Amino acid sequence: MHLIKTQNELDSVVRELAKSEFITVDTEFIRETTFWPELCLIQMAAPGITALVDPLAPDIDLQPFFYLMANEAVTKVFHAARQDIEIIFHRGGLIPHPVFDTQVAAMVCGFGDSVSYDQLVQKITGVRLDKSSRFTDWRHRPLSDKQLEYAVADVTHLIDVYVHLKAELERENRAHWLNEEMEVLTSRQTYDPHPEDAWKRLKMRLRKPQELAVVQAVAAWREREARERNVPRGRVLKDDAIYEVAQQAPRDATALGRLRTTPKGWERSSTATALLAVVNTALGLPKDAMPKLPKVPQSQEGSSAAAELLKVLLRLVAEAEGVAAKVLASGDDIDRLAAEGEKADVPALHGWRKEVFGDKALQLVRGEIALKFEKRKIAVFETRKQTADA
Repeated sequence: MHLIKTQNELDSVVRELAKSEFITVDTEFIRETTFWPELCLIQMAAPGITALVDPLAPDIDLQPFFYLMANEAVTKVFHAARQDIEIIFHRGGLIPHPVFDTQVAAMVCGFGDSVSYDQLVQKITGVRLDKSSRFTDWRHRPLSDKQLEYAVADVTHLIDVYVHLKAELERENRAHWLNEEMEVLTSRQTYDPHPEDAWKRLKMRLRKPQELAVVQAVAAWREREARERNVPRGRVLKDDAIYEVAQQAPRDATALGRLRTTPKGWERSSTATALLAVVNTALGLPKDAMPKLPKVPQSQEGSSAAAELLKVLLRLVAEAEGVAAKVLASGDDIDRLAAEGEKADVPALHGWRKEVFGDKALQLVRGEIALKFEKRKIAVFETRKQTADA
């Protein structure tokens, strides 16, 4: 198995791949000790062509690869594309387009929730992949033939998977469903979030505007620090520590040293000094400049029971349509639909999801349809209210 390490080889294989209507793409990377994933291997394939590219090779310029990723005439096929696209965005400054994600397509085609690549390959092609090299340290050189064979299998079998799923989508008239999903997947905002929004990823119960002000400021500071130093966020400050800082509001090193979630002696470091500056700035905001606590939707009486009925309806619709329930509506979608009805701003009430499930969910909430147990099965039926309204 040949590993491309020279510029001439890369230029040549990219020219050949650019002639195809689609190419399959995968990457191998390491990110346990860094903020940004470290790209270690690029795999590409098209009918009759395979390529393994070594991005760690000295003097190799990946620009031809990035040009290929931006080539609108070539569809880029990934499986679970988000992390691969994140790497390409970080290294090349672009989002691949157009993109086809076989994991999303598989959910739309009824292969279950978040089906793995090896499961999908086995279901579609009957081939059982050898995954024994899954936990390889891809930075190590030289890579063995077994490792390279494992890597190339991630794109060669993907060709058959793509062809099968594309035909299935077209046969079921669901290609536009996938297109809507790919718009989100290829949005620049998905891969370039603002540090000021970093607090939104934290699951914290905040009671006061002052606590939220501190969380917002510290989370943004941590995001910038992690990116600049290229270390995981937790290496800068753990999530639990952000919460404790917000609650205890330490203004000096002595107060910071009393916290349980920071290492002993850390309060004397330059990083801690920078953190305290951020905390004091947040605490110094005037009252009218403090952020407002996000409103938590209040569960209306009976909404829990309504949510359980909506889950049953979701399962019925998913089974009838041959699509994974997870791709139709999330648990949060269901809870908000039960509590807020038409006012719920959730993906289930937009685009193709609304046509397939959202409209029926609203009918159930309004009492226009109901569920019954008939002939050992649960069925949907119209209520008298629906008939009278008609």
